[in-house]
Amino acid sequence: MKTTRREFVKTASAAAIGASLARKLAKAQPQTPSGGKSYDVAVVGAGVFGAWIAHTLQKKGRKVALLDAYGAGNARSSSGGQTRVIRMGYGDQEIYTRWSMRSLELWKALFAEVDRPFFQPAGVLWMARSEDPLTTKSLATLKRFGVKHERLDRAELDRRWPQIDFGPTTWAIHEPESGFLVAFRAVQAVVADAMAKGVEFIPEAVAPPEGKGRLGSIATRSGRTVSAETFVFACGPWLPKVFPELLGDRIFPTRQEVFYFGIPRGDGRFRAPAMPVWVDFAEEIYGIPDYEARGFKVAPDRHGAAFDPDDGMRVITPQTLASVREFVNRRFPPLRDAPLVGSEVCQYENTSNGDFLIDRHPDHENLWLVGGGSGHGFKHGPAIGEYVTARILEGGAGEARFSLATKEKVQKRAVY
Repeated sequence: MKTTRREFVKTASAAAIGASLARKLAKAQPQTPSGGKSYDVAVVGAGVFGAWIAHTLQKKGRKVALLDAYGAGNARSSSGGQTRVIRMGYGDQEIYTRWSMRSLELWKALFAEVDRPFFQPAGVLWMARSEDPLTTKSLATLKRFGVKHERLDRAELDRRWPQIDFGPTTWAIHEPESGFLVAFRAVQAVVADAMAKGVEFIPEAVAPPEGKGRLGSIATRSGRTVSAETFVFACGPWLPKVFPELLGDRIFPTRQEVFYFGIPRGDGRFRAPAMPVWVDFAEEIYGIPDYEARGFKVAPDRHGAAFDPDDGMRVITPQTLASVREFVNRRFPPLRDAPLVGSEVCQYENTSNGDFLIDRHPDHENLWLVGGGSGHGFKHGPAIGEYVTARILEGGAGEARFSLATKEKVQKRAVY
C-alpha cells in the first residue's frame, strides 16, 4: 500500500504545526515572579501531569504558576518521547478504563480547540493467548463500559494484518477508536494553551522544601521565591530526588529503551491506518506505527535498570537492540533486518505496583505529591488534571489506591 498524497500532506502539516508550536514556546517570554507576587497554586513539573493540572486549575479561575527547569515536555522527562499509546483496556482496573475514556475526550477537545492533530486514531490491537486472564478481564470491562471494540480470532487477525506473523497469538481485542498521542508536542500544546489563558511559566529548578508545616513559598535554585496557597510537585522521575527521605525508596525510575525501524520504501503497511498500535503483554513488548516517517516504533515494556533523569546516559544497548530485533524479525517478516533509524532512552517512574501517587505530603498540609506514572500514565494526564483540581478546590476523600500509604518499598507490578 502506498502513501496517498492526502496522507502525505496531512503528515507534513502535522510536522509543520509541531515545529511552529515549538518555536512559539521557545519565543514566549517566561513570566517570573516579582516582589510580593503570589499565586493560588504553584505546580512544579511541566510534564503531562503538571501541564494538565495547571491547565485545569486555570480553567477553574485560579492564578497558577508552572515551573520546570528543562522546559515543557523536555527530552529528560517521562513525557518527552515522540509518541505514547492511549488505550481503554486495563484488565479489571476499572478506574483506569474510566480515566482513559475521559482523558481521550479531553485530549481531543483541546486538540480541536487549538487546531493541533496530536491524536492519531490508529486503533489498538491487544494480542492474547488462549484464556489469557488480563485480556479476558479487559474484554469484560470494555463491554461493561460500552467501549467500542472487537474480539477477533486468529483467522481474522491473519486476514486483516498479513504483514504481522501473530505467532502464538490465538485471539485479540481491537479498539478501533483508540490510538496514540504525539507526546512531547501534546504536552507543549497543553502548556502553550495554558500560558495563553494566563498560567505563568517559570523556567527554573526548585529547591526541596524544608521543615514542616504549611508552606508559604518555595525557592528556586537561582534564589527567587514563589509564594502560593497550594503547591503541587508533579516531578515524575525527579520526585525521589526532591524528596529523598520520603520517596527515595518508593518511586523507582527505570531506564527504558525505544527503537525505530525503517520501513521499506513506498510501503504503507506499517503506517496507520494499515497498522494499528499493538501490544503483546505475554512478551512484554509493544509498538506504534510509523508516524511522520520517523520509523516503526518497538519498545520493551519490562522495567529496566535504575536511572537518573538528569545525568543518565541515553544511548541504547546492543543487548536490548538484539533482543528487539529478534522479535521484529520473527513477528514482522517484511521488516526482517530493517535498519535502525532512530532510538530513545527515556524512563518510567514506577510505584511499587503501578498505581499513581496522588496525595498530600505528610509534613506539609498544602503540598501535593503527584507522580508514579509507571509507564502507563501519559494518556491519563487530563483526568489527573481534573482529579487533582477537585481535591485541591473541593477536598473530600480521594482514591485509596493513590495514597502515599499504599506505596511499598518493594516492586510488585499489578497495573499494566
